[in-house]
Amino acid sequence: MAKDGPDWDGLLKWSIAHSDGTRPTLNLSEEDRRWFMEAMQSQSIDVIKRMKEITLVMQTPEQVLEAQGVTASDLEDMLDELQEHVESIDTANDLHSIGGLVPLLGYLKNSHTNIRAKAAEVVSTIVQNNPRSQQLVMEANGLEPLLSNFASDPDVTVRTKALGAISSLIRHNKPGISAFRLANGYAALRDALGTESVRFQRKALNLIQYLVHENSSDCNVVSELGFPRIMLHLASSEDGEVREAALRGLLELARDKSGGNNGGLREDDEKLKQLLEERINDISAMSPEDLGAAKEERQLVDSLWSTCYKEPCSLREKGLLALPDEDAPPPDVASEHFEPPLRGWARTSDSMSSTEKQETPLLLGPSPPTGGAHTQVTTNHQAEE
Repeated sequence: MAKDGPDWDGLLKWSIAHSDGTRPTLNLSEEDRRWFMEAMQSQSIDVIKRMKEITLVMQTPEQVLEAQGVTASDLEDMLDELQEHVESIDTANDLHSIGGLVPLLGYLKNSHTNIRAKAAEVVSTIVQNNPRSQQLVMEANGLEPLLSNFASDPDVTVRTKALGAISSLIRHNKPGISAFRLANGYAALRDALGTESVRFQRKALNLIQYLVHENSSDCNVVSELGFPRIMLHLASSEDGEVREAALRGLLELARDKSGGNNGGLREDDEKLKQLLEERINDISAMSPEDLGAAKEERQLVDSLWSTCYKEPCSLREKGLLALPDEDAPPPDVASEHFEPPLRGWARTSDSMSSTEKQETPLLLGPSPPTGGAHTQVTTNHQAEE
């Protein structure tokens, strides 16, 4: 029974047979050429053409799509596909050229929760480490619906995805950071820290740390809004990543010298010291496996203690800051079973060179006579030994 689709096994054998260098170059017959092109084209896709088709769907009113039987799940799948296409910076920038960026931003206001969340994910992919697309999204007023979803959407997943997109949009983007401040973004970040979603908390803490690191003057804003006390609370979270993110934020505030108040931590000095002592006790009671996983937390606790109290913390005295062999490279397991060709060649070459050196005597003085005389010298030398 014939299989559907191209004969990939046949194509592989044909390619090997015609490219291994053992046969002369052949002119393809028209039939072979057509078969080869059909096999390749059946598995390729015109990305720009497909993005234009997706754009047409996004431009179609929601009511019309529903009337034609297009479901929210279908649209989610379509956005999943679009996200794959825009992972390339070039195609991400092309989305604007073909008219797809604005309708995508419109999907941030879609009535379906999952579509709003997925649209934010796609936007995040488009603008991540992409200054051109960051500029295009800002010019299209894309920050506004993202901020709205981040601050007030009833679904925490939509809020989290919107925050992720905002974080990608304003990183290394001064106009974006300024617009975020003016839109009262810090107040929304404070609200995010008060939710029960650890994922939402982590994203908010990471963005706060980035913002105050980039601009120390923001430490005053953060302190006035009460972030230090919230971070002190989250530094005792049961989630390890939340604890680390909170400690990173506190360390950033403690290192700030612009306000002369340790980033607002001096008012909570006793609470901070109590927190760090609790973290030190918890770390001291950890199993070896947990200690290994808490490497960054150990370093953060030590750095924060040293910054605030100008002395090393007790983790150093207990030998828990740097564990034995913690920074050692992983064992070279592969070399025990596999030897790279060059290494093997070098070893063989060294062995041959060594053998040649052993076989070639080091002669001092005039060259020995040839023939029987050489034999006699060797025999006399052996006799002396």
